[in-house]
Amino acid sequence: MKRRAWLTLGAVVLGGGGVVTYAAASPSTDDGPQARAKRPVKVYDLALKSAGSDRRSLPRTETKQFSLLGVSWTDADRELNGSIQVRTRDAGTGTWTGWRDLETGVDPLEDPEADSEERGASEPLWTGPSDGVEVQVVHEDGSTDSGLPKGVQVNLVDPGVVTAAETKAEPAAFAADVSADPTTATEPTDSVTPTDSVTPADSATPADSVTPTDPVTPADSVTPTDPVTPAPPASSVPQPPVVSRAGWGADESMSPEAPEYNADVKSVFVHHTAGTNDYSCADSAALVRGIYAYHVQTNGWKDLGYNFLVDKCGTVFEGRKGGIAQPVLGAHTYGWNRESAGIAVLGDYTSTGAPAATLAAVARVAAWKLGQYGADPSSTVKLTAGATQKNYFGTSFTAGTQYTFNRISAHRDGFNSECPGSSLYAQLPTIRTLAAGPVQGLKVTALEGTGLNGSTYYTKGSVKVRWSTTTPGTLIKNFQVMVDGKTAATVSGTTTAKTVALAAGSHSVAVQAVHQSGRTTTTAAAKVVTDTTAPTFTTTPKVSLRTGTVNTTAVPVTLGWRATDSAALRQVKLLSPTTATFGPTTTSSARTAKSGSAATWSMRAYDWAGNYRTSSPAYTPVIQQESAAKKTGTWSTRSSSSYLGGKSYSSASKGASLTWTFTGRSAAWVVSRASSSGKAYVYVDGVKTTTVDLKSATTKYRQAIWTKSWSSSAKHTVKIVVVGTSGRPTITTDGLVYVK
Repeated sequence: MKRRAWLTLGAVVLGGGGVVTYAAASPSTDDGPQARAKRPVKVYDLALKSAGSDRRSLPRTETKQFSLLGVSWTDADRELNGSIQVRTRDAGTGTWTGWRDLETGVDPLEDPEADSEERGASEPLWTGPSDGVEVQVVHEDGSTDSGLPKGVQVNLVDPGVVTAAETKAEPAAFAADVSADPTTATEPTDSVTPTDSVTPADSATPADSVTPTDPVTPADSVTPTDPVTPAPPASSVPQPPVVSRAGWGADESMSPEAPEYNADVKSVFVHHTAGTNDYSCADSAALVRGIYAYHVQTNGWKDLGYNFLVDKCGTVFEGRKGGIAQPVLGAHTYGWNRESAGIAVLGDYTSTGAPAATLAAVARVAAWKLGQYGADPSSTVKLTAGATQKNYFGTSFTAGTQYTFNRISAHRDGFNSECPGSSLYAQLPTIRTLAAGPVQGLKVTALEGTGLNGSTYYTKGSVKVRWSTTTPGTLIKNFQVMVDGKTAATVSGTTTAKTVALAAGSHSVAVQAVHQSGRTTTTAAAKVVTDTTAPTFTTTPKVSLRTGTVNTTAVPVTLGWRATDSAALRQVKLLSPTTATFGPTTTSSARTAKSGSAATWSMRAYDWAGNYRTSSPAYTPVIQQESAAKKTGTWSTRSSSSYLGGKSYSSASKGASLTWTFTGRSAAWVVSRASSSGKAYVYVDGVKTTTVDLKSATTKYRQAIWTKSWSSSAKHTVKIVVVGTSGRPTITTDGLVYVK
């Protein structure tokens, strides 16, 4: 059974000897913009007075606005052996949050004798502007200690307003520091005396902020009094943009001790700061200041524990002072700080993965630091244990013995902590790949200015190559467009398209990505043919009459053509008198044309490179009525709206004839057909060419039953002669159509 000892600020006695205590701060008044313009970082300690091994109480106490909190106790060697929950009141709305857990698995002291003034502490929690707090501490029954440690405090951190950017954009919830109104606080049942608040020197005014994208050099950090270890040669990868300590508003008077240096950086340990992800990236500088104050004034450390901090938007902040290019000794991974650097991600990544921008930023920092010492971020390394302990997975380490680690490892790999959270831990392989390269997911997404036929692209000479990757551009040194295996153009790692000119002929085109590590990735080569020659019409578009039903608005015709290209013909389009698109192997199309009207049959042939040629001949179908013919023998006139022009000629006399003379390149004889219709001979230019049988099971009018076309326009004579077919000698003619 678990015995619970509840600690809260205030005093409500619970069963089992526990006490729930609480404290609420009255909202401060707003003294105007001048009071808000600059506000230094402050830490307020709300102490719990011992009333037995696991009884603590705290009366109503004055408190000020805060945005970050934690719980600490006197002896840093003493584990809490319990859980801590807190909830806070929003300074703007006055509403209370739900209960939130504080992470207590903080690394122990590396050197207990030298660091005897350090306190044990939870990880800090960012709350945003708050003015009330309630805390629960649950001691787990069965632990080896007699109860909760001594000197338990709730530490409230006001990160202040210290940079020019924050002064301009300060939210209305911020207010000047004034005493709390005792009439609005909750009355406790017991009275205790709180410890004095810890207040840093008000005279220390940090420098104005700097643009987060500006790179920071070691000179931006505070120069220690001890000689600085010379910086190693320039890294094999570029330094990412880092917000300097001055940029996020570090009060350097808070940590006057000089930094210490390692011999090198063999590995990087990734952390999370726990707490919450519900912060605005505009508050990241304040969050870093809060952690800094908490580490120094609550934990009792000489400086920030981490070498770098990264927020959820991918902004990198300088951590412990001493120069970001230097191998500064941090306090982040117990037993392994002497050969490593620590990168902390702001937020809790136990159940939520870090954003892509954050992963890329962590990878950039890790690659840069490891690159200073020629280390491959994807490799492993032997590290010497500085303490005898076990890690989160139960692996035992003995001080002075070497063990194999990934160059980019997690806090939990070296110490028994859940940090950096299971979700971020699962993303470490991604971080290693991003840091080490090569570029992932590289592919050409388009070759603009080309036409694709099968697996070959065709262009007139200029190609815009587009590509994409899954690796962020900030981790890519450059892209190279390769033509025939040689670099034709080089662009930055954030560029995703480039236009290159190609000479006539066949080429191979590919894209090569150069990771910041120097590793390269190249896409498969695409075949691109440069073709500047337009297609040709080997057969000019021509209109010829065809069989079918004729009327004055729609004469059946066949449009014929033939086009070729020196490389690859793509299509042929009919542009007028109507529109249509045809494939490269199509050479004819059944259309209709209006009688008596000249029509321009404009066609355009395209190749796959985009070259084209247009041909636009004009043709006119002409209807010659039967009355226009020269006739012999007996013919009678028939009238009906079914005939062309309302009339036709009919004859049953053997040998009777009709003769038309015209100048054109195509002709069609138009007749009526029925079951009683007979046969007729057709003569062209005095030569009998065929015998036509007009018999039909159904009656049909205006039928073009016979057609003939010539290669060019000329004068021709067509003669129709009645055969006098036994039993059905009659033929009925409606006229002749020709194309001029």
